[in-house]
Amino acid sequence: MTDLVITTLAERPELAGRLWDMQDSWPEFSRHDPVGWLLYPRMVTELAPYVLVATDGDEVIGRGFSVPFAQHAKGRDGVLPPRGWDQVLLWAFSDLRRGITPDTVSAIEISIAAGRQGEGLSGRMLSVMRENARARGFTEVVAPVRPSGKPAEPDTPIQEYAYRTRADGLPYDPWLRVHARAGAVIDSVAPFSMTITGTLAEWRAWTGLPFDTPGPVHVPGALTPVRCEPEQGYAVYVEPNVWVRHRL
Repeated sequence: MTDLVITTLAERPELAGRLWDMQDSWPEFSRHDPVGWLLYPRMVTELAPYVLVATDGDEVIGRGFSVPFAQHAKGRDGVLPPRGWDQVLLWAFSDLRRGITPDTVSAIEISIAAGRQGEGLSGRMLSVMRENARARGFTEVVAPVRPSGKPAEPDTPIQEYAYRTRADGLPYDPWLRVHARAGAVIDSVAPFSMTITGTLAEWRAWTGLPFDTPGPVHVPGALTPVRCEPEQGYAVYVEPNVWVRHRL
């Protein structure tokens, strides 16, 4: 990784069109969250100083998105929302539209190219994201973490999984452990951080599963079962995340 460079998109705007060149590990259904679908393009164009791009030579091998928002605005009072990922994106762009001064940065995504995972790049991206926030005058980064090991235990309650630790006291989950090693502490669970709904035909296309039986469906990559309602013609996935706080 002698040619590894991590910069903001504001510093290298020519990479904007290449952010999704790399193959990542996100399951297909996760790309259909309506809030993300609406606001990802706006993060690229309006919040480029908070978007990170990692390159190795000419190859894009990582991307990171974050947003500034007013955590301590009236009505929010420093409480991280149970609606998690969706809510912090909505807050960030509402604040931007209304000219409200942000006081916190929230991570939104850190993704590493499929062939480059396991090299510690996610931790390096997280470190740069923290330093980028610090350099812009912020004293805290928060993150609605998507625990990377949770898909292996879709039926385990998120409250139980989030606070599980190893013998050394670090979180059991690998991605939560990266955050903890960087200095983060778990704040709370966001029980409905992302909500994705779709027709049965859409879910079949996204997953290759039949979606013809009512009740929970275990979908590869999902943190919890997807609820299938054949008589109503739809299925819904409600993803829990884990809020962590990084004091800078």
